[in-house]
Amino acid sequence: MAWQPARKLFTVTEYHQMIETGVLKEDDRVELLNGEIIEMFAIGPRHASLVDRLNELLSAKLRKVAIVRVQSPITLSDYSEPQPDLTLLKRRADFYVDGHPTPGDVLVVIEVADSTVEKDRRAKIPSYALAGIPESWLINLVEDRIEVHSNPYNDVYQEVRIIQRGQKVVSKSLLQLKLKADEILG
Repeated sequence: MAWQPARKLFTVTEYHQMIETGVLKEDDRVELLNGEIIEMFAIGPRHASLVDRLNELLSAKLRKVAIVRVQSPITLSDYSEPQPDLTLLKRRADFYVDGHPTPGDVLVVIEVADSTVEKDRRAKIPSYALAGIPESWLINLVEDRIEVHSNPYNDVYQEVRIIQRGQKVVSKSLLQLKLKADEILG
């Protein structure tokens, strides 16, 4: 049996203390997921363009029903504070000034992935299901499709719909959200 070094899992509080004391910088490309500080990959031009396009589409379509957040933290648990590419939040007058949104505030979370498809599918999407977020989208740039995960139960999304070009994405948790896949994928 190979020796495994002990691993220290960090809490959200410890993670924030590391930022406050300068151990981590606010502009470091890291996020806390299941107690581990994970380095985030650099964002390429297609990824950035798609996030901008989707932000514009969603903001126009959902202006009165949801807040659209771009690459900002959500606190899933005491050990997870990821930064999804886009998050659709329940509308609040204070825009969450007193703390990051928590799972009960999240309507849909969206990850855009090229080099991180497997990491997002195996780590981030299950974390969203574990937190009870009703719907998570994985925009898979490698396969040029959208994977819609919904109906979390027993820490797993029970339904996964694959949306190809020429099809529509219709949210189950936010009925006003209907987009053509081609609008999203560009």
